[in-house]
Amino acid sequence: MNPTIVLLFSGKRKCGKDFITDHLQAKLGDKCEIIKISLPIKSYWAKEMNLNLNELLSDGALKENYRLEMINWSDKMREKDYGCFCKVACENAKGKPIWIVSDVRRGTDIQWFKENYGNKIKTIRLIADEDTRRERGYKFKSGVDDVASECGLDNYSGWDLVIENGRNRDSIEKQLEKIISLISV
Repeated sequence: MNPTIVLLFSGKRKCGKDFITDHLQAKLGDKCEIIKISLPIKSYWAKEMNLNLNELLSDGALKENYRLEMINWSDKMREKDYGCFCKVACENAKGKPIWIVSDVRRGTDIQWFKENYGNKIKTIRLIADEDTRRERGYKFKSGVDDVASECGLDNYSGWDLVIENGRNRDSIEKQLEKIISLISV
């Protein structure tokens, strides 16, 4: 089953993408599912390096230990096919009407979804000030925070919705209302 709407979420590390998308999924219930473009990447690394996939998917230290290697490997794969991870992530989707893609990081990710799902796409950018991100555990890392996987959408201007998720953020309920209003458009 093809989705009726695909919500693409983007934002810097520690801006709250997983927090917002998890709450959105809880609010929408059985109508939606979260799709992670990073799942095929992390699955490969878990298998290759004999790592715990759930730990690699979490917000913990293990992911940070392998982040740079995963970025470099995934960039090489994207050179061959820019949509390879988007495609694999969607192949495993369960056919719910609302897809929440929680980790869009590059212009080519948005391009692939628009090419495959057209006007079903809504793009959401989460932003948070650096102090808030640091409070959430962010530490700048050269080769991670200054490359396409973090900066690839910094100059993208086609967002359907931008949500401030730092110091001046609205309540989670108001943030979710803004996102849900995109669904009923």
